[in-house]
Amino acid sequence: MKLSFVFSSLLLLFISCQDTEKTQTQDFSITYEVSNGEQTATYHEVIEFYLKLAKAFPEVNVQTIGITDSGLPLHLVTYNPDGDFNFQRVREQKSIILINNGIHPGEPDGIDATMMLIRDLAKHTISVPKNVVVATIPVYNVGGMLNRNNHSRANQNGPLSYGFRGNARNYDLNRDFLKMDTRNTETFSEIFHLVKPDVFIDNHVSNGADYQYVLTHLFTQHNKLGGVLGEYLHQELVPSLEEGLKEVDFDITPYVNVFNRPPNDGFSQFLDHPRYSTGYTTLWNTLGMMVETHMLKPYQPRVEGTYELMRIMIDLVENNHLNIKSLISDAHTASQQAQHFYYNWTLDTTKVSQLNFKGFQADTLISEITGQPRLKYDRSKPVEVTVPYQNYFYPKDSLEIPEAYIIQKGWENIMKKLERNGIDHFKVEKDTVLELKGYRIDSYETRLKTYEGHYPHYGTQVSEHITTVNLTKGDYVVPTRQQGIRYILETLEPEAVDSFFNWNFFDTVLQQKEGFSPYVFEDLALGILEEHPALKDSLATKKERNIDFANNWYAQLDYIFKKSKYYESAHLRYPIYRIMKSDDAFSWLEDEVLLK
Repeated sequence: MKLSFVFSSLLLLFISCQDTEKTQTQDFSITYEVSNGEQTATYHEVIEFYLKLAKAFPEVNVQTIGITDSGLPLHLVTYNPDGDFNFQRVREQKSIILINNGIHPGEPDGIDATMMLIRDLAKHTISVPKNVVVATIPVYNVGGMLNRNNHSRANQNGPLSYGFRGNARNYDLNRDFLKMDTRNTETFSEIFHLVKPDVFIDNHVSNGADYQYVLTHLFTQHNKLGGVLGEYLHQELVPSLEEGLKEVDFDITPYVNVFNRPPNDGFSQFLDHPRYSTGYTTLWNTLGMMVETHMLKPYQPRVEGTYELMRIMIDLVENNHLNIKSLISDAHTASQQAQHFYYNWTLDTTKVSQLNFKGFQADTLISEITGQPRLKYDRSKPVEVTVPYQNYFYPKDSLEIPEAYIIQKGWENIMKKLERNGIDHFKVEKDTVLELKGYRIDSYETRLKTYEGHYPHYGTQVSEHITTVNLTKGDYVVPTRQQGIRYILETLEPEAVDSFFNWNFFDTVLQQKEGFSPYVFEDLALGILEEHPALKDSLATKKERNIDFANNWYAQLDYIFKKSKYYESAHLRYPIYRIMKSDDAFSWLEDEVLLK
C-alpha cells in the first residue's frame, strides 16, 4: 500500500514537472513580435492567444460576457496570481486594474502591449504583484476590429493593417458611455460593475501636433474627480507615473490638446465629459486615464511605451493599494453625504502651470496645393521649452442634491439605462398624489449636424416649479444616496452637459401637441382677456416694448393661448421629478423606503 502511494506520488510529480516544462517551452509569441513590430494581431488571433494562455496558466481566466453590435460577445481576461476570479471576494483584499483595448481598433497599440503584459505576468518574466489583479477587455470594438484595412488612418505610422474607428453600427464608442446607444456599451457597463476597478486604463493613439514624445497621458480631470482622491491623482499618481517612465527612457507629457497649431505656445488639459470612458468611470470614483501614443512615431516604440506604462502602473498600485482603496472608499462616502452637486466644468484660465515641453521647431510655409499658409514641423530642429499649461477647471453650475427622483413608468428606456448601471430603485406600491419639484425647459440650443446618431442639445436652461403629480402603482423611485449618485445626477439633471435630456431622450416633450385655429381662437382670446385683466395688461406692455411682437398677430394670439388653461401642461415640462429633504413628500419617501 505504501509502495503504491509512493509510486502514485512520483507519477504525479513527474507529470506535473512535464506540464511545467511544456508550459515554459510553449510558444506564446504574438504577431507583433514575429513581424518585428510591423503588424498587429487580428481579432481571432487575439482571442485564440488568450484562450491558449488561460489553458496553460491557472493564473489567467477568460470569460465571455454579453454581446456587441457585431453579434459577437465581449471577452474579459483576468490575471490573478492566486487564481481567484471572484471579483467580489478579490476586491476585499486587492486593488483591481481594468484595461480597455481596441475602443478604436485603428489604434491597436494597447491590444498588442496587453497581450504581452498578461503573458509576461503569467510566466513571471516581470515583477508579479501580490496585491493587484489585472483585468482587460482585449478588444472592445469587435465590429471595428473585424473591419480591417490599411488606409483609414491617413497620418498613422504603422502597423501595416488595422481595424476601423466606427463599430458595427458606425458608432464611435468613446462617445457612448452615458447615452448607451450600442450593445457594446451595455455590455461594458456590465463588465465595469462586475469588476469595480480601482484604476482604469483606456489605450489609444493620437495626433494633433508633432513633438518628441512617444507617449502622452490623459488622466481624468483632477478637480472634477474632486476631494482627496483628486488631489492624490494630481499630486502623487501622475508625477510618480511620469518619473517611472522617465527611468526607462520613455518621457511622457500630458495629452497635447491642440488642433493645427504648434503646442510650443502652450495648451490646456482635455476635459473628459461623462460621454468618454474616463469621464464615465470617474462617476464611480475610479482613477482613470487614457494612454495616447503619438501616431507619427513607428509602431514598435508605441507598443513598447504602452507596455512600460501599464507595467509601471501595476507597480505603483501594488505599492499604494491600501491607500488607493481607502481614498476611493472615502470618496464614495463623501459623494453620498454631499449636499450639493457641482457640474458643467469649464477651464479656469486664471490658473496656469508651467510645463517643460519637448517639441520641434514649427514654421509657417506657403502650401503648394492651396497657396495659403500651412504649418510645418522641422524634426531636425528639436526644441525644449517651458510652456503654459492650463489644467485647472471649475464648475459653472451647482444644485442642491435631491433625496430621490421620480420617473414615471412611461420612461422605461431611461430606467433600462439606470438598471444596467446598477442603480438601486424601487416601484411605487399604490396610487398616490404628491406635490413635487419639477423643471420647465426655458431654453436650449441644438446641434445642426448629426453627432453620434443624435442632434444633441446644449446650453439648456430650466426653471423650477412645484406641481401636483399623480403617481400610479409601478412608477419608479430612484434614491440618490447610493454609490451611483454622480451617475444619477449627471444623467437626470437636464442642464448637465451629457444629461439624457441633452442626448435627445426627452425630445417628445419639446413638441407642442395641441394648438389653435386663429379664426376660432380670436373670439375665445377676447373673452380670456376680459376675464383676466392682468393678462390683458401684460399683453399691452409686451406690444409696447417689442415692435416685432406688436406687428405679429399670430404671436399675440399664441401668447394668450400659452397663458390660458387651454395650453397643455406637458409641453416643455421635464417629466422627471425630485424629492428634497425639506419637501412634504419626503415623509412619504421615508415611509416607502421603510416598506422596502
